[in-house]
Amino acid sequence: MNKSNTTKLSLGRRSSPDGKGLSVGVGFATRDYRKQLMRDLMDREKVDALAFTSSEYFKFATNFTADVLGHERPGICVVPRNGEPFVILHELSMNNWRFGIEADRLWTDDAVFYSEHPRVNSRLPLMYQWNELLASKLEERGLQHSRIGTDGVLLPRVAEILQRVQFESVARQCERLRWVKHEEELVVMAAAASLADWVQERYRENIRPGRLVAELDASMSALMAEEAGRRMPGTDFQIYCWTLSGPVSASPHGAGSAFGNLAGARVETGHVMVNCVYPAIDGLFIENERTWFCGKPTPRQIALFEAARAANEAACEAAVAGRPVWTVDAAAQDVYQRAGFAEMICHRTGHGLGLGGHDFPIDMSFNSTPMPARLALSIEPGIYEYGLGGFRHDDTVIVGEKPQIMTQTAKDLKSQTIL
Repeated sequence: MNKSNTTKLSLGRRSSPDGKGLSVGVGFATRDYRKQLMRDLMDREKVDALAFTSSEYFKFATNFTADVLGHERPGICVVPRNGEPFVILHELSMNNWRFGIEADRLWTDDAVFYSEHPRVNSRLPLMYQWNELLASKLEERGLQHSRIGTDGVLLPRVAEILQRVQFESVARQCERLRWVKHEEELVVMAAAASLADWVQERYRENIRPGRLVAELDASMSALMAEEAGRRMPGTDFQIYCWTLSGPVSASPHGAGSAFGNLAGARVETGHVMVNCVYPAIDGLFIENERTWFCGKPTPRQIALFEAARAANEAACEAAVAGRPVWTVDAAAQDVYQRAGFAEMICHRTGHGLGLGGHDFPIDMSFNSTPMPARLALSIEPGIYEYGLGGFRHDDTVIVGEKPQIMTQTAKDLKSQTIL
């Protein structure tokens, strides 16, 4: 393939965003930390490069947020053991990539693009030439005789073109790259947690009988967008707010379409509500969920609420460095068992947090690996009674000698009852 057909963008300078605040995000300290983690993995697995196709690992290696679906418009990031990463992207992503380069957010300047339609002039490689394009880049980087570890994909067509290249899945080993956060990542997640706490206070001011649940969530999302713009203009920021009100909250992810209520659902007096606020900065998600009552709760609702609160607190306290991951799950289960509500559990106590929301480890219930310091977890033990509703508090917790609870929204009965 003629290498002159590829398009390469050069690094630009960071432009200062408008406004009085400062943008928030990970920087070169996180880049260098992740680069060393990847090099250590390559040394352990005796591979010459890593190749990532999933959006989360793409973000991990380059700080670029994928804006297309990989199965439709594939992209790849190759990280050599010796040398700088390169990426192959669909032309739809070209300007988005340039935005990141000009803002000095991205961690490589070697990007080549392909097209899904032929151009009359200034032609790019076409989609059906994707494998040849990758093979050409591997040859250009001297990787045509290499062993390459991947996040799962094995690229058989490229292996046919470069017959001395060997692709091996190291997907399981890659999971550990994302367990322990750099201190800079934790600062970013703390900024997201602070914003989530602020939004939960706005929910406290706005929950009332008769309000459309979807309209409530949309209004809270708008307030969060305004506050984020005030606090951190120019930040790569994502917003997710959703609430389950009444009996539908007995399904952890709602009714009908995932994560919500059916059209026309309203907050009603007597409802138990579970709301979820998930902001992300630079792809790093935190979770903040609370259980609320609209009106005075019944004795049964109070008993379930208090059990959920106690289970959350016990699990948070168990997030101690050196203990097995499963001890967090066991701490919450023990509370529910003693309260007589264990049969109402229908999911694990939590999961890792970071890139993509549900980060590793995701097998909290059975994982016996000692928890390392700076592992970020969602801790969200819930119980669910059909016909009544769900009861769940979710905090973002950082494992340490003493666990750090990032989300500080109140969760006592008085605070969570809206009269």
